[in-house]
Parts: sequence; structure tokens; C-alpha cells
Amino acid sequence: MKQMNQVTKYQNKKVLVMGFGISGINAAHLLVKLGAKVVANDQKTPKDPAVVKDLEQDGIKVITGSNPVSLADDGFDYLVKNPGIPYGVPLVAAFVKKGIPIITEAELGYEIFPGHLISVTGSNGKTTTTTLIQRMCAEGLPHESKYAGNIGVSFSKVAATMSADDTLVTELSSFQLLGAPEIHPHIAVITNIFSNHLDYHKTRENYINAKLNITRNQTKDDYLIMNWDRDEWQQIAKRTNATVIPFSRQDRSEKGAYEKDGNIYWQGEKIMAASDIRLIGPQNVENALAAIAAAKLSGVDNQAIVKVLTTFGGVRHRLQYVMEYKGRRFYNDSKSTDIEATEVALQGFDAPVILLAGGLDRGYTFERLVPYFKKHVKALIVFGQCKDKMKDAGKQAGLSTIIESENAITAVPEAWKLSEPGDVILLSPANASWDQFPSFEVRGDKFIAAVEKLTGQKEQK
Repeated sequence: MKQMNQVTKYQNKKVLVMGFGISGINAAHLLVKLGAKVVANDQKTPKDPAVVKDLEQDGIKVITGSNPVSLADDGFDYLVKNPGIPYGVPLVAAFVKKGIPIITEAELGYEIFPGHLISVTGSNGKTTTTTLIQRMCAEGLPHESKYAGNIGVSFSKVAATMSADDTLVTELSSFQLLGAPEIHPHIAVITNIFSNHLDYHKTRENYINAKLNITRNQTKDDYLIMNWDRDEWQQIAKRTNATVIPFSRQDRSEKGAYEKDGNIYWQGEKIMAASDIRLIGPQNVENALAAIAAAKLSGVDNQAIVKVLTTFGGVRHRLQYVMEYKGRRFYNDSKSTDIEATEVALQGFDAPVILLAGGLDRGYTFERLVPYFKKHVKALIVFGQCKDKMKDAGKQAGLSTIIESENAITAVPEAWKLSEPGDVILLSPANASWDQFPSFEVRGDKFIAAVEKLTGQKEQK
């Protein structure tokens, strides 16, 4: 029987929901069901009037066009904000000053979910790892398994459809975790921690602390699955009360999931050859190891794990194989919005790579990519605000072919002209998309459309 947890803390409470994204709209409707008096606010006025009408029909007061700071004086008991809205925004800052609790929709999803919760965070690999775990659970467990969260599906909406026997695998960003003080997954996964989103978090320590909120409420009866391949990450793992389960591609621990001599193991038991994982690249071996640990702790058998890892071809925009055409292979890695992600993407290829890179200028340079350019890149096509900095890295690597293009779409026919049979044409920008596209998803979709136009073929699904 589908029965969400009965939550009473919001009954007759006045709640402001800030932001009309998928999570905000679902949070507003859920809060009404939980007995709250809800006001929904967005800085922009939705282009589709049906959005406002839908909220108002549920008894929700709607304020659009600005974020009036005066709302902080209207007696609200809670603020539920879109995760991406910074805490320095005047209206949010006013709630902070008053000491009014600020949460995200992820907290609501956790509160109503009655079943087995697995949560995944990290700088890179979150979505692939989340998807792998969910597929393994769906293949190997008798009850329903779904995913939600930062993966693009509302946590609270999915949670409301599940029972106490079901498994929900949630991808959680640092932004969501800042507003999820009570969240308590039985199994938490941290894929890795680099230095992302410092424009939001200000310091690396703040960013790490936000990530560690995933394990804040765990006890020794819970599990934290942690990447063991850097000493710093091992030190970070000491900051949990949970039972730590390591995973290692460098055979640095055999207490969890690890790769050794080309094979994948779980606590000494061989699962499969690493080369049989369909996803390419060393980063996907790490993602597979993290997923294996979560699946085994959840009771999934080896047969189900192997089936998923040998058949799953990748998440859209995450080193996604698009197609092969006249001996050239096209890959969409638009989700690579930082240097680390592009580093690991390049390491996945032995064939010569024509790399399409560039995007939003966040103030850093790309010297770190130089050794990867030297080893893997045949030609570099740059675009966006940081194209000159990317070009400088290409020059340092001694690349003989570096050209500018307007964007990731116009770069496709340019890459084709430079390519030969056996080459890989890879979009892995190492930068956010916001200088030219509203999201990395849009950038990746348009790249795929450009490849389809060039080849006259549809992407391979």
C-alpha cells in the first residue's frame, strides 16, 4: 500500500515557497496537503499563466515579478527555497536574520518518504552513480525502486508515490543539502569532492561541510560509502558517525568495492572484469564501484549488478555516446562543467580526440588540462567567454590545430572537417554553459541536434 509518512509539523503553519521550478511547485502543493498555509513567490512572472492558475486553484497565494523583502515580516514559520537561490539574496538573508527555518524541497521529500533511502552526492559522477544504483535495485530487489532529486525528478513528488518496502535513490546537490537539516539516508554515497561552486559556497570548507550534511544524522547502523583514492577523502570520512564503506579504483582498501588487477571485487569476492563495464573511462569504474557497494548493502545479488553494468550505456549529457558515422565516434559530455570532469573524460579515450571546449568564464585558467591535451587531443575547438584561456592551454600543450567557433553547435561541422576515420569528436566543455545556453542540458541537446544534422542520422539510444 502506498502511504507516505504522516507529517504534522506544517499543519496551520505559514510557509513561503520561493522559486517556481519543478521542486518549488511540487513543494507548494505538498505543503497544502500537509495542512500549511502557503504563499508562492518567484522573481519572474511565468510565461505560462497556467502555472499561476494551478497554484491558485490549490488555495496558494501567488506573488510574482519580484522577491519583496517585506515578506520576511509577514509571520512565516518556514521558507522553502529553490536550492540554487543564494542565501545572500535580500529576501533569503532577511529570513536568515530572523532565524526562520530555511529548507529545500529535498527535506520535504525525506520527511514524507516511508521506505529505504539511498542518497548520493559528490562533485562528479552523482547522476551516473544514482542511475546505476537505482537500476541495480530495480533488477535485483522484489520491491519498487525509483530515483529522484537533483537528477531532474522532484524528490517529494516521487516520495509521495512509494511505500515502506520501496527503495528511493536520490541525487543531492550541495545546494539541496544546505537546506535538508533532518535528512537521514540509511546509505549515503560521496563519489568524490573537488572544488566546485565556490562562487556560491565561498570557501572549499563550506562546500565540504555542505556535502557532509548527507551523513550528518547517520548513526553506526547506517553506511557512508566513500571514495578512498585520495588521502583527503579518507580524512573527510572520519567526520561521520556512520559505518564507512570505502570504494577504490587504486586498490587502496579491500573492505568495500575495489578494482584490482583489472577485476572488480566486493569485500574479496570477484564480481566481474572492469573491461566488461559498458560505460567508458576510469571515472565510470569509480561510479560502478560506488554503485556496487550501495547495491550489495541493499541486498542486490551479483547477477543483477553484472547485468546492469554490462548493458547500461550512460546518462544523457554524461559522456553519452551519440553515434558513429563514417568511422568517427561522437560523444556528448556537456555535463562536464569543471576541469576535473573533462580530465577524466579525456582519460577514457585511446583514439585521437577532437575536443570541443569552453563556456562561462569563472576566473580560472586551464593549465591543468595541458598534460591531458598532450596525451589525448588531436585538435581543439574553443568557444564562449573563456575561449582565449582554453586556447592558451592548447598552445602550452603544443597542439598544432586550435580554432575558434561561435558555440558548441557551430563547432560540430568544424570538428568534422578536421576529423579522420578512427577519431573521437567530444563535447566536454570544462565550463558551465550559462554564457550561451540556459543549462548544460540545452547545450548538450543542441550539440546532438547539430550532429544529427551533419550526419543525417538519429542519435543511438
